[in-house]
Amino acid sequence: TAAVGSLNTDMKPTDLVMVDQFLDFTRGREQSFYEGGEDGVFHVDVTNPYCRELRQTLFRSAKDLSLRVHFNGTYVCTEGPRFETAAEIRMYRQLDGDVVGMTSVPEVVLARELGICYATIAMVTNYAAGISPNPLTHSEVVEVMAKNVANLRDLIMKALTNMSPQRCSDCAAVIKEAPIRVGRRD
Repeated sequence: TAAVGSLNTDMKPTDLVMVDQFLDFTRGREQSFYEGGEDGVFHVDVTNPYCRELRQTLFRSAKDLSLRVHFNGTYVCTEGPRFETAAEIRMYRQLDGDVVGMTSVPEVVLARELGICYATIAMVTNYAAGISPNPLTHSEVVEVMAKNVANLRDLIMKALTNMSPQRCSDCAAVIKEAPIRVGRRD
């Protein structure tokens, strides 16, 4: 799960978003288990970084619980720990970002690299800077999260009963491509 600010006014505080894409504006976070050396390098395909099957299960489960949920959304991941400026938010909106937060990357990339079915449930806690008429506060984020904790718990429990015990074929296919081993030159 991730607490996020909304760039898209259709995605309101307390809404849930089953993220399907991301824009990475982080710096210096480890992005791979395979960065050379004995383990080699691995260029993982992140065309569709989040598991569609898991997202569908979560979406259906949220609908079954009558939660307000969006099946698609582009997550803009920033370095943090500060909130974004109004100018940054305008730029992210021009890039078709829907929500903004400080987590989810590199976790999604690392899970994809290992062929793990992975999804992010983004919980909208506020409208982003320049969209909200009020200044952003950490207490506002925490307050909305607290209101939605029971919904998230119920959603996860419902999704667990609806999930397939098998890894989906799209995620499993990723690990069939082995990392490229780079030999030493003597």
